[in-house]
Amino acid sequence: MADKDSGDEEELTIADDVVVTKYKMAGDITNGVLKAIIAECKDGASARAICELGDKLILEETNKIYKKEKELKKGIGFPTCICINNVVCHFSPLQSETDMILKTGDLVKIDLGTHVDGFIGGVAHTLVVGASKETKVTGRKADVLLAAYYAGEVAQRLVKPGNNNNQVTEAITKVAEEFKCKPVEGMLSHQLKQNVIDGEKTIIQNPNDAQKKDHKKCEFELHEVYAIDVLLSTGDGKAKERETRTTVYKRTDMNYSLKMKASRNFYSEVCNKFTMMPFTLRAFEDEKKARLGVNECTNHELITPYPVLYEKDGEYVAQFKFTVLLMPNGPLRITHGTWDPELVQSEYSIKDEELKKILSSQVNKKNQKKKKKKVPTQPTSDTTSKNSTDSSLITPPVAS
Repeated sequence: MADKDSGDEEELTIADDVVVTKYKMAGDITNGVLKAIIAECKDGASARAICELGDKLILEETNKIYKKEKELKKGIGFPTCICINNVVCHFSPLQSETDMILKTGDLVKIDLGTHVDGFIGGVAHTLVVGASKETKVTGRKADVLLAAYYAGEVAQRLVKPGNNNNQVTEAITKVAEEFKCKPVEGMLSHQLKQNVIDGEKTIIQNPNDAQKKDHKKCEFELHEVYAIDVLLSTGDGKAKERETRTTVYKRTDMNYSLKMKASRNFYSEVCNKFTMMPFTLRAFEDEKKARLGVNECTNHELITPYPVLYEKDGEYVAQFKFTVLLMPNGPLRITHGTWDPELVQSEYSIKDEELKKILSSQVNKKNQKKKKKKVPTQPTSDTTSKNSTDSSLITPPVAS
């Protein structure tokens, strides 16, 4: 609780260059780890092993920075999760839990994040195992992959000062409809602050009637930071829990005197090790004790769970998430994966003129000018490899 309170007293924002630097450092580490994780997503790979590798790499890389500042916290901003096909989110299994093995043709979502001094660079990326120019992604996998990707691109252009969250919600729905897909109901994109991954301002996807009433309209403002999180489905977009154990949690600012010693020990470790960042039970030395302690903490809302959610069997869910800083010269996207449109072939395309106009607009004018000097020819397919703000050069897909 002290972390949040101290942050509220003198809130640090990206108006301060030092804060921008820390966000960029977190983003760079996240991007590097994502690249390594993508390389591991092969036929026969273990989802659990990939999750373990992602977390290990984040810790290794953050240990290399700010070595002299002992009080400065850094590390995992969101534990690595690997979700296959109809698994929507938060699958990061323990050693004692059932693993999932990747197969050629699987649609795989990678979700992870890094924080530096509480400033978070989060990312999610979707790929299809074994996809190549010779073996393209087709059918419903291609539809949902393109829909999620372009919904993210549209959202990036709309999240800017003066616009509001409802505009983004509507645009994501429109893109999904172009590819006969649906946004996953109730999923939120959050404003980020120091030590806060779930800020008050949010963008909701596909809200039901109750959520429409409860969700607040808000306007984006200069020097705010957002984690734009797009999850689209080939199904009805209703995500549900199954028997899979929840392994990812985050501390809240509630107070309660725990009764069990195991719970007190567990909660003490949570406070000391993770501050206000999400964590996985895998990070505890004694997994059994962690599993025992987590229940009382959850029951009394000292920590909040991130349950594993599923779409219906046979459906596919794609996710793209990135962190964007609302800077004076335009939105600055600090996290991204690579994107090659030549690997994906759908019978659908974006025909809506308003969406086409948004997609063809520039994100960051200064960056665009620099990019054009460097690359006088037409943009290559790897549009996001250097700086994802350059993805404004992408054009909507043409119907095949």
